[in-house]
Amino acid sequence: MSEEKKTLLGSDADAENLKKLRAYQPVAFAITFGGYLMAHFSRKSYSTVKRQLETQAGYSPLLLSSMDTVFMATYAIGNVVNGKLGDTFNPTTILALGLFGSGVTLFLINSLIWFDIEHKSEILGSVLILGFYSLFGFAQATGGPVGTAVMGNWFCDKRSEQRRGLIFGFWTCHQYVGDVLAQFVSAAIFATNPPLPYWYCLLIPALANVLWGFVTAKLVPDPAQSGIITPEVKIRQEKLAKKKAEATEAGKDAALVQDEGPKPITFIGAFQIPMVAQYAIAFGFFKLCNYAFFFWLPYFLSNTFDAATANIIAAAYSFGMMPGGIIVGVVSDMLGGRRAVVIGVFMVILMAFLAVFAAYSDHLSSTAFVGMLFCMGTLVGGPNNIITSAVAADLAAHPSVRGSSKSLGTVTGLINGTGALISSIGLLFIGPLQDKFGWSSVWVYMFCCTGMGTLLMSTKIYSELFPARTSTSA
Repeated sequence: MSEEKKTLLGSDADAENLKKLRAYQPVAFAITFGGYLMAHFSRKSYSTVKRQLETQAGYSPLLLSSMDTVFMATYAIGNVVNGKLGDTFNPTTILALGLFGSGVTLFLINSLIWFDIEHKSEILGSVLILGFYSLFGFAQATGGPVGTAVMGNWFCDKRSEQRRGLIFGFWTCHQYVGDVLAQFVSAAIFATNPPLPYWYCLLIPALANVLWGFVTAKLVPDPAQSGIITPEVKIRQEKLAKKKAEATEAGKDAALVQDEGPKPITFIGAFQIPMVAQYAIAFGFFKLCNYAFFFWLPYFLSNTFDAATANIIAAAYSFGMMPGGIIVGVVSDMLGGRRAVVIGVFMVILMAFLAVFAAYSDHLSSTAFVGMLFCMGTLVGGPNNIITSAVAADLAAHPSVRGSSKSLGTVTGLINGTGALISSIGLLFIGPLQDKFGWSSVWVYMFCCTGMGTLLMSTKIYSELFPARTSTSA
């Protein structure tokens, strides 16, 4: 038996626990990966038909921007609420409910298109679309914090902790596989002869979300529920034994002392973990750039290309995001977990690409767009993936909450939620900016946001580069 197996869970007798743990890890990975994939499949499908919503459904640029903002606002609230719910109740139930909710609300949005509500009553149509889309945003907010928490529950052994960047780098590809799937499904629908109605782009992912919700409901959320003794359980057992010993010394009945299980961390407690607040605010600016591309890229490209071609070119951005998280994860693992340094380098390079876009995006060829968007996807995707997965897991493993699995969902939810709140405000300006000043102003705006987020992380970057010169480290 390897030395790791002997020391990881305590003794040779625990080898069977380690074997069971690792046997279920691929199942937990696959189901949570698929759940977030489905969420992004449905989320991205909306952006693939944004031009059609304007030209055929009658949605104004302001309404389209308002939809983005409403989505991100309720997504922000949903991340915080759902992260806490995932730490308090059965997390796989919360994940399944999120998928069911995503499918149902997207179906309701489709029904507004079928009945042509916007043309019949602009006020009623706007109220309903914003109302349904706000519910959609809340339902979508389960995959990030709760899915990350389930992953953290199962990938808790020492080998997984040492490869956290690599594991979460691959796991966070779920969003971009979902994005690519949405873009290719939409392109296929647009390319049919005769063309299918564009609302098929929304109907198909709505049904897919509901179906995967049933799969997710079967997932075991925690090794302890399978009778597996993990390091966390051992810590709890040691604390329980200590309490019983203290009760005996005090002349009390030790049998009355029970293991109540890990208590969920409070929101205040999560924010008090070093660097949680800083990462959350910086992530807001990075997320704004990501969702500006996410929501508006097919719309922007449709100014030059037809709908099918625009979605295929836009897929280059999503393809680029896949290796981004893996690269940041692997490199930061190699650098001893110095993730802020790698993120900072990626953001500085991204700013250079945004400067080029601001100057030349109106004159680029399709080949140039594909190449640049792939690179920009890598630069945006890496930091966004790692902050809400490996970085959140690093922060939730802080000694102040060690021994509790009831912190990762809350920490991830706060980072994601704060980031979504900031980006929801920022997204409100995209539509009016491009409408009044052109797309160059949008790229300059994103350049400034990227710089601001990087600046907010400067103290963490410095502490990682020069650890001997800092008094504390997160």
